[in-house]
Amino acid sequence: MRGRRIQIPLPNTGTMSRRRSSFCLRTSLVIFLVLFIFLQLHIMSYSDPREGHIGDVTNDSTAAILSMVPPVLHKFLTVKAKNVSHDHNGSATNGGEMQFHNPNISEMKRAIYRYNEMQNVINEDIFGPLQNDSVIIVVQVHKRITYLRHLIVSLAQARDISKALLIFSHDHYDEDINELVQSVDFCKVMQIFYPYSIQTHPNEFPGADPRDCPRDMKKEQALIKKCNNALYPDLYGHYREAKFTQTKHHWWWKANRVFNELEVTRFHSGLVVFLEEDHYVAEDFLYLLGLMQKRSHDLCPKCNILSLGTYLKTFNYYTYSNNKSNKKAFFGQSRAAAASNSNAMGPNSHTNNNANTYHGGGGILMESIPVTTTEKYSAQWGYQVLPSLYSIYQKVEVTPWISSKHNMGMAFNRTTWKEIIKCAEHFCSYDDYNWDWSLQHVSQHCLKQRLHVMVVKGPRVFHIGECGVHHKKNNCESNQVISKVQKVLHIATKASQLFPKTITLTVASVVQKTKLRKGNGGWGDKRDHILCLNMTLSGR
Repeated sequence: MRGRRIQIPLPNTGTMSRRRSSFCLRTSLVIFLVLFIFLQLHIMSYSDPREGHIGDVTNDSTAAILSMVPPVLHKFLTVKAKNVSHDHNGSATNGGEMQFHNPNISEMKRAIYRYNEMQNVINEDIFGPLQNDSVIIVVQVHKRITYLRHLIVSLAQARDISKALLIFSHDHYDEDINELVQSVDFCKVMQIFYPYSIQTHPNEFPGADPRDCPRDMKKEQALIKKCNNALYPDLYGHYREAKFTQTKHHWWWKANRVFNELEVTRFHSGLVVFLEEDHYVAEDFLYLLGLMQKRSHDLCPKCNILSLGTYLKTFNYYTYSNNKSNKKAFFGQSRAAAASNSNAMGPNSHTNNNANTYHGGGGILMESIPVTTTEKYSAQWGYQVLPSLYSIYQKVEVTPWISSKHNMGMAFNRTTWKEIIKCAEHFCSYDDYNWDWSLQHVSQHCLKQRLHVMVVKGPRVFHIGECGVHHKKNNCESNQVISKVQKVLHIATKASQLFPKTITLTVASVVQKTKLRKGNGGWGDKRDHILCLNMTLSGR
């Protein structure tokens, strides 16, 4: 008799568990691959007619630059022909050539006086009067109209620009520039003219008086010759050069004019942004400025300046690109690059043997920056677009204001200006023809509370100038730099890196407590001191 079989359980070998784990692993891998492919396709999905130009880093032709600009704004970049006369309706008459008349000095002075006296606000009937808390944008203009055209194009694309007042401050009277400025139709516009320019005073102070001492004449010789300013060489033993002193005079005059003299700004309590003709702005620069102003009360109550541009060794917009070459491309402007490309001095430097480079108009004395001595700068322009999940575009940094880093796209209000103006004597007598170094001196030696700045890590104001007052290249074409800025901002826009919902504060790099070295010179003439001080005495 066969007994009933008793089923004996087998030992657990883990086969089913391994199969189950293997299945989960394969499933997870498949899901991961699907998601990865989806994300890659999504990243590469944004296509634009302009994308071809972005992929081609070397394409900086005029046509490529123009293709990056909305067609409605091409009018600001188009140079009008001068060989056809027009009637009052703008139609050509007889195909004849127009005889252009260059105004003489007397005519220019009368026109400048008329502009400054009228204080006309263009487009006020369209956009309404200036509000007390609206942003005022002040652009210092010399005569580089090509750069100015591109600045205007960038301003035209900025959000909320219609609410701002755009003031162009000129130290050179030019009908083409006037026509360009007066064609601006996207916001309220005003022109003011620095009345003491070297253009209108070519043979007398503040221009170059023939009786002035030559720059390199020794004081002993100057005293024998009895030239005008023999007693007043600068701290390096050099005599003034009018073309270099004008920038500091102009900056100080326009600040006084905007805060103290214009009727339209009499009750204005908002921010005033200071730009120059060779700057270029991002479309969210006003939006971000407003965000910084709101958060400054919490993030930095002592900050009295906001800065939208930075002169770091590199500044990166971390984003994606569907072109591999873009991922390795580099974008950044060092302060030294700004010096060597735009404003660096040649043989006319007002320096001693210990100072390497001297220049004005927002200048820097390289290797004499009041920051850590280990900070080195490259003179290479480029742009960087790196693939990363994290970006710096919404981060800000708080630090003491440093002239060589925070003078681009800076903004402050009337409260800050009232503190600065109390130190007019320090600003006007400091032997440095750079307005920003003079302001640094004011901050360190006169103000009760030093200037502190909240600066955006991802810049919204860029420097596009290749040639300036102190440096002339054989090729001063601006296409290369403008093209790079356009590409960076386009990629940042497509990657949704502009218009952040909020900003966060990062820890500032450690800055050594070093004294500001002595000035760069070029400002020893007592006549410059008096003219500068007199600008603070005028009123409405």
